[in-house]
Amino acid sequence: MSDTPMAAEINCETGEIVYRELTPAEIAQRDQDAAAAAEEEAARLAEEAAKEAAKASALEKLTAMGLTEEEALAILGQ
Repeated sequence: MSDTPMAAEINCETGEIVYRELTPAEIAQRDQDAAAAAEEEAARLAEEAAKEAAKASALEKLTAMGLTEEEALAILGQ
């Protein structure tokens, strides 16, 4: 068996499964898709971290103004 990634093509009518090696174009597309997905996940995680940092900053500022933590969390909707 080769190191080339394989594709399975399934005929839904007959149930026949044909395995074949991916073409160079399919491999390149798969790699591009994986890189794009990784970038999207990194951006999502960065956005989530920024939101959490903003919430923490808001909580700190509200408690510094004299609100209790419970009151500040209520304002923040938590």
